[in-house]
Amino acid sequence: MPSTPAPSVSEIARLADRYRLRALDMLAPLGFGYLGQTLSSAELVATLYSGHYRHGVDDLVCSPGHYAIAFYAAAAEAGRLSDERLSRYGQDGSDLEAIGTERSPELDLIGGSLAQGLSGAVGFALAARLRGDTDKRVFALISDGEIEEGQLWEAALFASHHRLDNIVAILDANDSQVDGPVSSVTTIDPISDKWEAFGWHAFDIDGHDPAAIDKALHAAAEADGPAVIIGRTSPRHGLACLPADADSHFIKLPADLVAAARRELADRVS
Repeated sequence: MPSTPAPSVSEIARLADRYRLRALDMLAPLGFGYLGQTLSSAELVATLYSGHYRHGVDDLVCSPGHYAIAFYAAAAEAGRLSDERLSRYGQDGSDLEAIGTERSPELDLIGGSLAQGLSGAVGFALAARLRGDTDKRVFALISDGEIEEGQLWEAALFASHHRLDNIVAILDANDSQVDGPVSSVTTIDPISDKWEAFGWHAFDIDGHDPAAIDKALHAAAEADGPAVIIGRTSPRHGLACLPADADSHFIKLPADLVAAARRELADRVS
Protein backbone atom coordinates (compact mmCIF):
# COMPACT_ATOMS: atom_id res chain seq x y z
CA MET A 1 0.00 0.00 0.00
CA PRO A 2 1.49 3.38 -0.96
CA SER A 3 2.38 5.66 1.94
CA THR A 4 0.43 8.86 2.51
CA PRO A 5 2.40 11.90 1.31
CA ALA A 6 3.63 14.16 4.08
CA PRO A 7 1.59 17.37 4.41
CA SER A 8 3.15 20.45 2.86
CA VAL A 9 4.22 23.46 4.91
CA SER A 10 1.17 25.38 3.70
CA GLU A 11 -1.14 22.50 4.65
CA ILE A 12 0.32 22.38 8.16
CA ALA A 13 -0.04 26.16 8.45
CA ARG A 14 -3.73 25.87 7.54
CA LEU A 15 -4.14 23.04 10.03
CA ALA A 16 -2.65 25.25 12.74
CA ASP A 17 -5.15 27.96 11.88
CA ARG A 18 -7.99 25.44 12.06
CA TYR A 19 -6.81 24.65 15.59
CA ARG A 20 -6.95 28.36 16.38
CA LEU A 21 -10.45 28.63 14.95
CA ARG A 22 -11.66 25.62 16.93
CA ALA A 23 -10.15 27.03 20.12
CA LEU A 24 -11.90 30.34 19.47
CA ASP A 25 -15.22 28.54 18.99
CA MET A 26 -14.71 26.62 22.24
CA LEU A 27 -14.06 29.82 24.17
CA ALA A 28 -16.67 32.07 22.55
CA PRO A 29 -19.62 30.84 24.67
CA LEU A 30 -17.60 31.45 27.84
CA GLY A 31 -16.39 34.90 26.81
CA PHE A 32 -12.86 34.30 28.11
CA GLY A 33 -10.17 31.68 28.41
CA TYR A 34 -6.86 30.24 27.32
CA LEU A 35 -6.68 31.32 23.69
CA GLY A 36 -3.06 32.49 23.74
CA GLN A 37 -1.85 28.98 24.48
CA THR A 38 -3.32 27.72 21.19
CA LEU A 39 -2.14 30.79 19.29
CA SER A 40 1.43 30.10 20.34
CA SER A 41 1.51 26.30 20.13
CA ALA A 42 -0.65 25.69 17.05
CA GLU A 43 2.19 25.11 14.57
CA LEU A 44 4.13 23.00 17.10
CA VAL A 45 1.13 20.72 17.68
CA ALA A 46 0.04 20.67 14.04
CA THR A 47 3.50 19.63 12.85
CA LEU A 48 3.75 17.00 15.58
CA TYR A 49 0.43 15.52 14.38
CA SER A 50 1.55 15.63 10.74
CA GLY A 51 3.70 12.52 10.46
CA HIS A 52 5.44 12.33 13.84
CA TYR A 53 3.03 11.52 16.69
CA ARG A 54 1.20 8.22 16.15
CA HIS A 55 -2.06 8.02 18.07
CA GLY A 56 -2.40 4.70 19.83
CA VAL A 57 1.31 3.93 19.50
CA ASP A 58 3.19 6.83 21.07
CA ASP A 59 2.58 8.49 24.43
CA LEU A 60 1.49 12.11 24.52
CA VAL A 61 1.93 14.33 27.57
CA CYS A 62 0.74 17.90 28.13
CA SER A 63 2.49 19.30 31.18
CA PRO A 64 0.76 22.72 31.45
CA GLY A 65 -2.88 21.69 31.92
CA HIS A 66 -4.34 24.85 30.40
CA TYR A 67 -2.79 23.90 27.03
CA ALA A 68 -5.30 21.05 26.78
CA ILE A 69 -7.45 23.21 24.52
CA ALA A 70 -4.87 22.91 21.72
CA PHE A 71 -4.98 19.11 21.93
CA TYR A 72 -8.78 19.07 21.99
CA ALA A 73 -8.68 21.07 18.75
CA ALA A 74 -6.12 18.68 17.27
CA ALA A 75 -8.19 15.64 18.25
CA ALA A 76 -11.27 17.18 16.63
CA GLU A 77 -9.38 17.82 13.39
CA ALA A 78 -8.21 14.19 13.49
CA GLY A 79 -11.83 13.02 13.83
CA ARG A 80 -11.52 11.80 17.43
CA LEU A 81 -13.69 14.48 19.08
CA SER A 82 -17.07 15.63 17.83
CA ASP A 83 -18.19 19.23 17.45
CA GLU A 84 -20.85 18.52 20.08
CA ARG A 85 -18.24 17.56 22.67
CA LEU A 86 -16.13 20.60 21.79
CA SER A 87 -19.17 22.82 22.31
CA ARG A 88 -19.22 21.75 25.98
CA TYR A 89 -15.61 22.79 26.64
CA GLY A 90 -15.16 24.30 30.08
CA GLN A 91 -18.76 23.64 31.15
CA ASP A 92 -19.96 21.80 34.24
CA GLY A 93 -19.77 18.04 33.81
CA SER A 94 -17.70 18.16 30.62
CA ASP A 95 -14.55 16.06 30.36
CA LEU A 96 -13.11 18.81 28.17
CA GLU A 97 -12.05 20.88 31.13
CA ALA A 98 -10.34 24.24 30.73
CA ILE A 99 -7.44 22.98 32.82
CA GLY A 100 -7.12 19.34 31.89
CA THR A 101 -7.22 16.47 34.36
CA GLU A 102 -6.91 12.70 34.30
CA ARG A 103 -10.32 12.66 32.53
CA SER A 104 -9.07 14.66 29.57
CA PRO A 105 -9.32 12.85 26.22
CA GLU A 106 -6.53 12.54 23.65
CA LEU A 107 -3.70 12.77 26.19
CA ASP A 108 -1.95 9.96 28.04
CA LEU A 109 -0.99 12.31 30.86
CA ILE A 110 -1.76 15.91 31.68
CA GLY A 111 0.06 17.86 34.35
CA GLY A 112 -1.43 19.25 37.54
CA SER A 113 1.08 21.55 39.18
CA LEU A 114 3.37 22.98 36.55
CA ALA A 115 6.58 21.08 35.71
CA GLN A 116 5.24 17.66 36.68
CA GLY A 117 4.52 16.55 33.12
CA LEU A 118 8.12 15.97 32.14
CA SER A 119 8.59 13.62 35.10
CA GLY A 120 5.63 11.56 33.91
CA ALA A 121 6.91 11.56 30.35
CA VAL A 122 10.33 10.35 31.50
CA GLY A 123 8.55 7.58 33.41
CA PHE A 124 6.72 6.54 30.24
CA ALA A 125 9.99 6.51 28.30
CA LEU A 126 11.80 4.41 30.89
CA ALA A 127 8.85 2.01 31.17
CA ALA A 128 8.87 1.49 27.39
CA ARG A 129 12.56 0.63 27.54
CA LEU A 130 12.08 -1.81 30.41
CA ARG A 131 9.27 -3.53 28.47
CA GLY A 132 11.50 -3.79 25.42
CA ASP A 133 9.09 -1.60 23.43
CA THR A 134 11.54 -0.04 21.00
CA ASP A 135 8.84 1.38 18.73
CA LYS A 136 7.08 3.65 21.23
CA ARG A 137 8.09 7.29 21.49
CA VAL A 138 7.07 9.83 24.11
CA PHE A 139 6.26 13.45 23.26
CA ALA A 140 5.81 16.00 26.04
CA LEU A 141 4.63 19.56 25.56
CA ILE A 142 6.11 21.82 28.22
CA SER A 143 6.17 25.58 28.72
CA ASP A 144 8.92 28.11 29.34
CA GLY A 145 7.40 29.16 32.66
CA GLU A 146 7.99 25.62 33.89
CA ILE A 147 11.73 26.10 33.53
CA GLU A 148 11.49 28.07 36.78
CA GLU A 149 10.55 24.86 38.61
CA GLY A 150 13.15 22.49 40.05
CA GLN A 151 11.21 19.30 39.35
CA LEU A 152 11.58 19.81 35.62
CA TRP A 153 15.36 19.81 35.92
CA GLU A 154 15.36 16.72 38.13
CA ALA A 155 13.45 14.93 35.37
CA ALA A 156 15.87 16.26 32.76
CA LEU A 157 18.84 14.92 34.74
CA PHE A 158 17.21 11.51 35.11
CA ALA A 159 16.44 11.26 31.39
CA SER A 160 19.97 12.13 30.33
CA HIS A 161 21.53 9.80 32.91
CA HIS A 162 19.55 6.91 31.43
CA ARG A 163 20.16 8.05 27.83
CA LEU A 164 16.46 7.92 27.05
CA ASP A 165 16.49 8.42 23.30
CA ASN A 166 12.74 7.77 22.99
CA ILE A 167 11.58 11.05 24.57
CA VAL A 168 11.15 14.45 22.94
CA ALA A 169 10.14 17.54 24.89
CA ILE A 170 8.48 20.32 22.89
CA LEU A 171 8.94 23.58 24.74
CA ASP A 172 6.55 26.40 23.87
CA ALA A 173 8.76 29.40 24.62
CA ASN A 174 6.11 32.10 24.31
CA ASP A 175 7.44 34.31 27.13
CA SER A 176 4.04 34.32 28.84
CA GLN A 177 2.86 33.25 32.26
CA VAL A 178 0.14 34.36 34.65
CA ASP A 179 2.41 36.92 36.34
CA GLY A 180 3.43 38.50 33.04
CA PRO A 181 6.31 37.91 30.63
CA VAL A 182 8.51 35.04 31.77
CA SER A 183 11.57 37.16 31.05
CA SER A 184 10.37 39.78 33.54
CA VAL A 185 9.93 37.18 36.30
CA THR A 186 13.04 35.02 35.86
CA THR A 187 15.84 35.11 33.31
CA ILE A 188 15.77 31.73 31.57
CA ASP A 189 17.88 32.35 28.48
CA PRO A 190 20.04 30.88 27.11
CA ILE A 191 17.54 28.03 27.22
CA SER A 192 19.31 25.65 24.86
CA ASP A 193 22.59 25.94 26.77
CA LYS A 194 20.84 24.88 29.97
CA TRP A 195 19.30 21.78 28.37
CA GLU A 196 22.57 20.83 26.71
CA ALA A 197 24.34 21.17 30.05
CA PHE A 198 21.83 18.67 31.41
CA GLY A 199 22.71 16.21 28.65
CA TRP A 200 19.88 16.85 26.19
CA HIS A 201 20.06 17.52 22.47
CA ALA A 202 18.53 20.98 22.03
CA PHE A 203 17.04 22.50 18.88
CA ASP A 204 16.19 26.22 19.20
CA ILE A 205 13.85 27.20 16.37
CA ASP A 206 11.04 29.47 15.19
CA GLY A 207 8.02 27.74 16.69
CA HIS A 208 5.70 29.14 14.02
CA ASP A 209 7.70 27.70 11.11
CA PRO A 210 6.39 24.21 10.23
CA ALA A 211 9.45 23.43 8.10
CA ALA A 212 11.81 24.21 10.97
CA ILE A 213 9.66 22.24 13.42
CA ASP A 214 9.50 19.24 11.10
CA LYS A 215 13.28 19.29 10.62
CA ALA A 216 13.84 19.47 14.37
CA LEU A 217 11.43 16.58 15.03
CA HIS A 218 13.28 14.43 12.51
CA ALA A 219 16.62 15.35 14.08
CA ALA A 220 15.26 14.58 17.56
CA ALA A 221 14.20 11.13 16.34
CA GLU A 222 17.80 10.40 15.32
CA ALA A 223 19.35 11.71 18.56
CA ASP A 224 21.22 9.28 20.80
CA GLY A 225 19.61 10.67 23.95
CA PRO A 226 16.70 12.83 25.10
CA ALA A 227 15.91 15.82 22.90
CA VAL A 228 14.13 19.12 23.41
CA ILE A 229 12.70 21.37 20.71
CA ILE A 230 12.57 24.98 21.88
CA GLY A 231 9.93 26.72 19.81
CA ARG A 232 10.13 30.50 20.02
CA THR A 233 6.52 31.64 19.73
CA SER A 234 4.09 34.43 20.51
CA PRO A 235 0.77 34.01 22.36
CA ARG A 236 -0.69 36.57 19.94
CA HIS A 237 0.44 34.86 16.75
CA GLY A 238 -2.16 34.39 14.04
CA LEU A 239 -4.64 37.06 15.13
CA ALA A 240 -3.84 40.60 14.07
CA CYS A 241 -7.21 41.75 15.40
CA LEU A 242 -6.24 41.31 19.05
CA PRO A 243 -6.13 44.65 20.87
CA ALA A 244 -2.73 45.83 22.06
CA ASP A 245 -3.74 45.48 25.71
CA ALA A 246 -5.18 41.97 25.41
CA ASP A 247 -4.00 39.60 28.14
CA SER A 248 -2.16 36.92 26.22
CA HIS A 249 -2.39 34.36 29.05
CA PHE A 250 -6.12 34.48 29.82
CA ILE A 251 -8.03 36.66 27.42
CA LYS A 252 -11.47 38.26 27.57
CA LEU A 253 -13.44 37.67 24.38
CA PRO A 254 -16.35 40.04 23.82
CA ALA A 255 -18.65 39.24 20.92
CA ASP A 256 -17.15 41.84 18.57
CA LEU A 257 -13.63 40.47 19.07
CA VAL A 258 -14.82 36.91 18.51
CA ALA A 259 -16.50 37.97 15.25
CA ALA A 260 -13.36 39.77 14.03
CA ALA A 261 -11.16 36.81 14.94
CA ARG A 262 -13.47 34.36 13.19
CA ARG A 263 -13.38 36.42 10.00
CA GLU A 264 -9.59 36.64 10.09
CA LEU A 265 -9.08 32.92 10.65
CA ALA A 266 -11.85 31.84 8.24
CA ASP A 267 -10.15 33.77 5.44
CA ARG A 268 -6.98 31.75 5.94
CA VAL A 269 -8.46 28.27 6.36
CA SER A 270 -10.89 28.49 3.44
